[in-house]
Amino acid sequence: MKILVTGAAGFIGSNFVRYVLKRHEDVEIINFDMLTYAGNLENLSDVEEDRRYTFIKGDIADENAVRSVLASTRMDAIVNFAAESHVDRSLHMGVEAFIRTNILGTQILLDAGREWGVARYMQVSTDEVYGSLGAQGRFSESSPIAPNNPYAATKAGADFLVRAARESYGIDVVITRCSNNYGPYQFPEKLIPLMIANALEGKPLPVYGDGMQVRDWIYVEDHCSAIDLALRKGAPGEIYNIGAMNDMPNLHVVKLILGHLHKPESLIRHVTDRPGHDRRYAMDATKIQNDLGWKPARDFEEGIKLTIDWYLSNREWLDRIRSGAYAQYYENLYAGR
Repeated sequence: MKILVTGAAGFIGSNFVRYVLKRHEDVEIINFDMLTYAGNLENLSDVEEDRRYTFIKGDIADENAVRSVLASTRMDAIVNFAAESHVDRSLHMGVEAFIRTNILGTQILLDAGREWGVARYMQVSTDEVYGSLGAQGRFSESSPIAPNNPYAATKAGADFLVRAARESYGIDVVITRCSNNYGPYQFPEKLIPLMIANALEGKPLPVYGDGMQVRDWIYVEDHCSAIDLALRKGAPGEIYNIGAMNDMPNLHVVKLILGHLHKPESLIRHVTDRPGHDRRYAMDATKIQNDLGWKPARDFEEGIKLTIDWYLSNREWLDRIRSGAYAQYYENLYAGR
């Protein structure tokens, strides 16, 4: 199988490439990534000499670049991880980049894939397209799409384009929607690596509002195993929710991290909540479990320990990521809150 993996230098994409290469001998992967602030080829330094892996720098919103790579190699599948993905950036730094990458880029991939005969297109989406839950229940694949922030709205728009490609042109598409990921190589603007990094440096840990926003946490390799299974065995046109049923408030996660690192809870600093902050997400993964036989391999206690240990062992990677442009962005976001 020859797979074009877009956004493969990012957090989930790089873990997916590593997962697939480790488990399938008969695979070739092209990593197509623009290398924005969250894309880092260092994330894949351990596979860069693998003959089955190739990197091509490119932008999914650049039609000529996408057509060129598909024209050069006959691909069996496209797995689209490429996305502007951070809610705070969509709220505070403008939505244009999110529309360009998440919506226009998705349509360009769909069109080019159809033109060049790509057999399957997989859209890696998010639970955030469903909006916010009440105190009870879980999102199913039939839950209404009700995004509450610009990032989620652009991801929902991309999902609709994928659905339309199936209905209009008969393209073999699969959509996966996953809960919050954590694990190695995650860019430290997201909750868990941000809290680990700040705790290691003895800096305040900024927690939005009361910190009681509930998220369903999944270890990134478990997510990758679900994507790989859906890519190979998922039914055409289907949507699969992915989650590990590790529902817990953000504040609880932060306190667990501090406990593992033997740091005081006095480092926690509650800051002004962000606009439109969804109160609760929880995913019903019954469909992918029953239809494809998937289940997560790690519970949260094991996963968070593995994650913290990885960041402790990779302090140089973390320091490099947190320098330069990211440091300025971080300061702009949290100053005065």
